Amino acid sequence: MNINATLILQAIVFAILVWFSMRFIWPPLTKALDERAQKIADGLAAADKAKSELATANKRVEEQLVQSRTETAKLLADAEKRAQAIVDEAKRRAEEEGAKIVAAAKAEAEQQSIQAREALREQVAGLAVKGAEQILKREVNAGVHAELLARLKTEL
Repeated sequence: MNINATLILQAIVFAILVWFSMRFIWPPLTKALDERAQKIADGLAAADKAKSELATANKRVEEQLVQSRTETAKLLADAEKRAQAIVDEAKRRAEEEGAKIVAAAKAEAEQQSIQAREALREQVAGLAVKGAEQILKREVNAGVHAELLARLKTEL
């Protein structure tokens, strides 16, 4: 056989093989490769979307944490203010109650002092009458001399 004829025959068989491959084999391969490329692209897009959603969710969580921290700090400050106000109010009430008790005690002491003075005046008046009796060696009638005794009490 001639080398040129073999070469031409091999070129024809190669051309048929190329045509057959392009007609029946190449389209399903390119379709499969395109589908795979599309799946990969969809997966990458979904991953990017999930990544951005995760970043957004993390940002929202951080914002909520900051907000809850500030609210907690505000509530604690308000609670401390209320506690201080309650303590101050209790101190004020205790001071008022103490002042009332002291005033009542002073009034009672003054009343007792007045009563003690009156009792002392009575006793001094009685002693003065007894002393006068002793000096005069006779009995002095307290009923008769009530006005005199009353003046004596006021002078004492």
